Amino acid sequence: MITNKKKFYMGVGGLVSFFVLLGVMFMPIFDGKNALAYSDELFNSVSKDSAYQVPDLQEKTAEHEGSLINVTVKMESSDQAQQTALLYQQSGAEASVSEAKLTVKGDLGKITEASLADAAIMHENNGAEIVQKYGYNERQAMYNWWVSFDKMGKELDKQGLKDEKKFVQEVKEDAIEPAYNFYQIESESMSSKVWVVAFALVFYVVYTIWYGFSLMYMFEGWGLAAKH
Repeated sequence: MITNKKKFYMGVGGLVSFFVLLGVMFMPIFDGKNALAYSDELFNSVSKDSAYQVPDLQEKTAEHEGSLINVTVKMESSDQAQQTALLYQQSGAEASVSEAKLTVKGDLGKITEASLADAAIMHENNGAEIVQKYGYNERQAMYNWWVSFDKMGKELDKQGLKDEKKFVQEVKEDAIEPAYNFYQIESESMSSKVWVVAFALVFYVVYTIWYGFSLMYMFEGWGLAAKH
């Protein structure tokens, strides 16, 4: 039974307009995309720009030039070990393979510099350059960097090379991971999209409150209310 028609119809009107707008948001009216796809792409683009730390890490490689490492890691397969050896050989390191085991001897500064160069290429979405360089899929190349660095960090830690291990992990997490995860997404700076991002965030909050208040008014008009 409706006890307060004004509140009830305000709530119903709010819910109807909420779902009408939701239907509009699912239409491809934002550069050929619906609102959800557009906002997802927008936030991914902004995130990609803010996550790009390759230049800062490239400066740090100088601190590790001349740091010679000698590690053996077990890759996921012999094919992956062979593929990964190519990455290290391009950096000037010695890389040998025995079944799934990969042994790397070389300058840590030059190795990380090579991985960061690849991360920068992937940031620009120039995967073809990686394929030409190594002869196989660009995503697989970055994945191989990630896996080998992850395993290498553990080996360096066992050898007591704490600083070297820390830097390898930093490059893995702050350069290789974003390069892989954000590949083929266009990078946009926050400053160039600040008003669009601000509008999207404010709209999300208002839209959520809109739904909540519409339900509340409808139930209160119906005579249902929460009491202590």
